[in-house]
Amino acid sequence: MGAAFTFIVETLLSLALFVVLARLLLQWTRADFRNPLCQAVVRITNPLILPLRRVLPPMGKVDTASVVAVLLVATVDVACIFALHGIGMPGPLAWIRLVLTEIARTLLWTYLYAIFLYALLGLIAPGGYSPLQSVLTTLCEPVLRPIRRLIPAVAGLDLSPMWAIILIYAILIIIRAV
Repeated sequence: MGAAFTFIVETLLSLALFVVLARLLLQWTRADFRNPLCQAVVRITNPLILPLRRVLPPMGKVDTASVVAVLLVATVDVACIFALHGIGMPGPLAWIRLVLTEIARTLLWTYLYAIFLYALLGLIAPGGYSPLQSVLTTLCEPVLRPIRRLIPAVAGLDLSPMWAIILIYAILIIIRAV
């Protein structure tokens, strides 16, 4: 019973962090917020973001409310994981490192899955349109473009998603080891 409860709480907290981080990524990549998936992300995160916006004005092009929301959700995530596992709370520097590591891991896993789905949809329905493809293109192209410059297509086959996934997974291994 306790393991199942821990799993459910950790999963829900990870999903919350993913959605808040997705909103921030969609803002940074200038996604089309008329897209139904983007609208869903906005509606899900508005209860947290809107009150923060009243207090935290944007700094240039950076939506500070979204950045703070990511930090808050990651902090709650780490705190709940420690509480659920009965581990004592770490010191302030370790706490900051754990929160930033959780954000980095979530960001990397998000991009790993996004690039995988982007490549898969490109193979299944090349040139097609769907709201998911539009969002994935907006998110993945800034990551894949530099790789394409270094590694050109082979016989018309774009290998940049494969190399991006390999690099992301290598970084995840490095983060896990630290």
